[in-house]
Amino acid sequence: MKKLHTTKLLALIFAAFLINSFIMDAQVPDTGIFALHDDIGETGIPGNALYSPEKQNYSITGSGENVWFGEDAFHFAWRGASGNFILRARIKFEGEGQHSHRKAGWMLRENKTAGSPHFSAVVHGDGLTSLQYREEQDGETREMQSEVKSPDIIQLERRGNTLLMSVARYGEPFSTIKIEAAGLKDEVMAGLFVCSHDSSTTETVTFSNVRFVKPAPADLVPYQDYLGSHLEVLEMSTGQRKIVYTSPISIQAPNWTPDNKYLIYNSEGRLFRIPPHGGIPQPVNTGFATSNNNDHVLTFDGKMIGISHHSLEDNGNSVIYRLPVEGGTPQRITARSPSYLHGWSPDNKYVIYTGERNGQYDIYKIPAEGGREIQLTNQKTLDDGSEYSPDGKYIYFNSARTGTMQLWRMRPDGSEQEQLTFDRYNDWFPHVSPDGKEIVFISYGPEVDAGDHPFYKHVYLRRMPVDGGDPEIVAYLYGGQGTINVPSWSPDGKYISFVSNSGVWW
Repeated sequence: MKKLHTTKLLALIFAAFLINSFIMDAQVPDTGIFALHDDIGETGIPGNALYSPEKQNYSITGSGENVWFGEDAFHFAWRGASGNFILRARIKFEGEGQHSHRKAGWMLRENKTAGSPHFSAVVHGDGLTSLQYREEQDGETREMQSEVKSPDIIQLERRGNTLLMSVARYGEPFSTIKIEAAGLKDEVMAGLFVCSHDSSTTETVTFSNVRFVKPAPADLVPYQDYLGSHLEVLEMSTGQRKIVYTSPISIQAPNWTPDNKYLIYNSEGRLFRIPPHGGIPQPVNTGFATSNNNDHVLTFDGKMIGISHHSLEDNGNSVIYRLPVEGGTPQRITARSPSYLHGWSPDNKYVIYTGERNGQYDIYKIPAEGGREIQLTNQKTLDDGSEYSPDGKYIYFNSARTGTMQLWRMRPDGSEQEQLTFDRYNDWFPHVSPDGKEIVFISYGPEVDAGDHPFYKHVYLRRMPVDGGDPEIVAYLYGGQGTINVPSWSPDGKYISFVSNSGVWW
């Protein structure tokens, strides 16, 4: 019997899964992450939890006098959880509300009784935000208040016996408080809750960008062990995110084709294309180049794609090639290695890349047909992530020359190098919008080494004007390496695509 190519076999299996899922969905409502929802305690009016598959958000309605002292009444959408995890959502109270202490948020709970031990990240109607907890069955409720009022991003993370509540107003960095919760059982009910603070009425809260993340275990070996991946699309004007494809293996670095037909990403050395609204991924024929990393970039006109393939004849080092975007036989561009592609010039005449030469990583450019490479930066610290502006006047890049990884730009000949970001974060991979007005980039915390951009960290995606300014956060996520290594703006500049990560929890 003729053997099926592994990719084709996986596609057939996935297609069968989709068909089976469609049949199941015709019988069972799509509840998203949370398969269960219940009224806890004496709520007065029954609550409800609705999930919108199209918007990927939750609308939860709850009644109940309080979640405090002897009162413990609310509506709860939940699932079982154990081990370490990260719960994150954007929260919005609907309407003016009947009580200033209506409340909503994340809750970890041991059982359904009104006096169950619980730890909850809570936002009140009047803006009060706190980590509320009851450590023993029918015990006293306590709280730790956050300095942030009326946040709309709320995260609750479990790391062993430690719980961390992180909250922010959208666009701003997290503020975090933590507590030791050694008495909390490993197996808990984890989910979203709403309490009206008045059993004679209900309140409704919308939760969007809801994520239930299983982070990397302590024994994960980087670049050997991998978590699963969500391919996401974010609307820049609203911050609304949508998962368009989920994989149990690592997928990385989506490019958005200029014709708006596909996202192109890499996985396990190969390239794949998928429509930006989702579907079944299809392999891109890259010929002999089957060890591609996440440094692949489309020309501005979308006709060619440059790839970085680890060539056996170059001792496994990364070499840059080009080929038609629909696939074909790669043509070598760089004679020297390792070379990691990051950008094309708008006229398609040059590619720019990071090259390691004599133990130093700098930015180079070379004619797209191959030839003599031209060194653009010369620093003992790492320079990386180069990308042309659409008008060709600047090359944007990141550099660790000031001690932390910051964003810079220079002229195409390497002159007029100027720093653009100046804060405590480590900023990587500046991507310029199609209209040339702003940049999106990924930011690691100061605990990450300036010269590293590892997998599986808490990171921000941020935006700012191309000339510099105060960056604002557009996405809070668990990711890092492979999240947004390559240009991934939609052609109209309204969306970006990226990858977030999680271990398999279903």
